[in-house]
Amino acid sequence: MSLDYFTLDLLRQNHPAWRLLNSPHAPLIASFLHRVFVAPNQRLIAQADLTEALEDELFGLRERLGGGTFPKPALESLNDWAGNDKGWLRKFYRQGSDEPYFDLTPATEKAIAWLGGLTERAFVGTESRLLTLFELLKQISEGSETEPATRITELRKRRADIDAEIARIEAGDLTLLDDTALKDRFQQFTALARELLGDFREVEHNFRGLDRRVRERIALWEGGKGELLEEIMGERDAIADSDQGRSFRAFWDFLMSSRRQEELSALLGKVLALAPVAELKPDARLRRVHYDWLEAGEHTQRTVAELSRQLRRFLDDQAWLENRRIMEILHGIEAKALSLREIQPTGEVMSIAEACADIELPMERPLHTPSVKPRIASIVPETGDDDIDAAALFSQVVIDKAQLAHHIRHALQDKAQITLAELCRSRSLQHGLAELVAYLQLGGDSFKTTVDENAEDVIVWQTVDGEGREVSKQAKLPRVIFVR
Repeated sequence: MSLDYFTLDLLRQNHPAWRLLNSPHAPLIASFLHRVFVAPNQRLIAQADLTEALEDELFGLRERLGGGTFPKPALESLNDWAGNDKGWLRKFYRQGSDEPYFDLTPATEKAIAWLGGLTERAFVGTESRLLTLFELLKQISEGSETEPATRITELRKRRADIDAEIARIEAGDLTLLDDTALKDRFQQFTALARELLGDFREVEHNFRGLDRRVRERIALWEGGKGELLEEIMGERDAIADSDQGRSFRAFWDFLMSSRRQEELSALLGKVLALAPVAELKPDARLRRVHYDWLEAGEHTQRTVAELSRQLRRFLDDQAWLENRRIMEILHGIEAKALSLREIQPTGEVMSIAEACADIELPMERPLHTPSVKPRIASIVPETGDDDIDAAALFSQVVIDKAQLAHHIRHALQDKAQITLAELCRSRSLQHGLAELVAYLQLGGDSFKTTVDENAEDVIVWQTVDGEGREVSKQAKLPRVIFVR
């Protein structure tokens, strides 16, 4: 995204995260929402529970700051934070419940995470992030390599490194990470684990937006079932097949493995028991962060399931309406027949075509009619004067614009800008005025140019006149400058 003035001004006016940071009550809102939603990874909170928690928070602040601080009631504040003009909370009703629930919006979580990064950290590690970046680059390079020999060479090199490390360990040379390296890597793990929980809320928000659009279309739809299903499923497949959707599905499949869960639990228990890590006083919830990931993923899966239920309900309603219409037509026919039983109408009531087969005998079919063949007369065409000079047919000039564009790009590699006259001097015009016009056309279509009306350039080229003599021609025009 380009961070120009107008983009940032639009974000300042419309983005909920910026509005939260600009609010005079931002310390109250951010601290309270972080304590009840982000810190315990709480996804949904009932209105009564959240109101009670906010009342306790406001009571403590009023005791310390004065009775006139934050006079608005807790429930009114929550409804205000969930309004369209704020957008810091999402207020909704769960399936089968008549009690409102609240949840954070992705924008609010981003604002709280940004505020958390403002505090000065006692330890800032860089080594683990550099190693992570290096490992990511290696995975990208190896995963995109199409030459089998190169990949085999890399795997053999990796196997040789592993064998060498095994030999060193067997010889007693055991390399361990020092306390600084352990703290560095654990700090990066903590940050990524928290960011992942925030990403789940954003993925859920995207699927929830799709679910809302589906409900709106179903409520206003007047066409056929097939058209609506094709439109909705196409949009759902577009989200599921996007980079975000495929990444979430791969993550979910990886985490749903019981073996992976047990491995993560064992690794977390071992790491949190290390003395350097214990000195950092990590959050107790980190021990079960992978279960928090599962819970967050469950909310996203429920949103997708709700979309499927909406489609199923729409199909059931449409089928019920169609069956009801058929039964109404049948009952109408029966009622009409009963009304005519006693008083039969005179004349013909209805007619049914006699059931019989349409017989067509082979000889009744028309015979094949051959198409008319044109008669071509063998007449020798008359020709004109045989002494006509055909050289004009082969004297067409074709300007290679791709070669001219390559020349301009090559010249701009060494200079920030270059004039049209300099380009013509470094590579003389081969086709005269036509090539000069091609340069001007490229300047307007493919390159960024400027024209200096106060300066004038003279461009000279050599050409051959009608008698075969080489003559010099020139053109005067304002200075045209190609800019990188």
